Amino acid sequence: MPIFTNDYPAARMVTIAIIGGSGPEGRGLGLRFAIAGHAVVLGSRDAARANEAAGAVAALSPGAAVSGALNADAARAAEWVVLSVPYEGLDDTVRALAPSLDGKMVVSVVAPLAFEGGQPRAVLVPEGSAAELVQGLVPNAQVTSAFHNLSAKELLKPHERLAGDVIVCGDDAQAKADTVGLVNVIQDLRGVDGGPLSNSRIVEELTALLLYVNMRAKSRATIKLLGLD
Repeated sequence: MPIFTNDYPAARMVTIAIIGGSGPEGRGLGLRFAIAGHAVVLGSRDAARANEAAGAVAALSPGAAVSGALNADAARAAEWVVLSVPYEGLDDTVRALAPSLDGKMVVSVVAPLAFEGGQPRAVLVPEGSAAELVQGLVPNAQVTSAFHNLSAKELLKPHERLAGDVIVCGDDAQAKADTVGLVNVIQDLRGVDGGPLSNSRIVEELTALLLYVNMRAKSRATIKLLGLD
């Protein structure tokens, strides 16, 4: 199967729930998916925060189909579920939503991180990666990992051109191809097949490195794989 975004068809228009959608990363991804034509439901543990986040995103892209809901209601309403929650709350969140995730496309953007002395470091996950933790909790879901290394600030600027590659990992070939297609609807991003779900650990841990580099350089560097064109 080809590795590049351009070799995959763009994702069909679906309803996408973003669990943890009131945070910057969740709102940013929701904005970009909505601009591309998807219906987006921003989920939160607090309905008021979810609705506030949805209103803020809708204001950035008038006419976009964006709504807010409790996490459980968002997951039930969607065909795709994107997990954008802190690693510390991931296990409890997925367990609570498991019935609504069964059999669905689930994309983890979770990067387990901690800060020591103001510096980011990767957190070791017993299951191997956050994405593998999710797959173990919802074995009948088609779990992939993607979108780890994008700047939330850039995502939230609707007219800002994005750059870089999005590594997509997963064990289900069709789910992985569909996720690369989802990357494809966001202008200027390139999805790259990153192999099995176990490779998610590498991409998740890379986030800590990028954060460190960007903190030191006061930049918003991302990743780009050279030699694939």
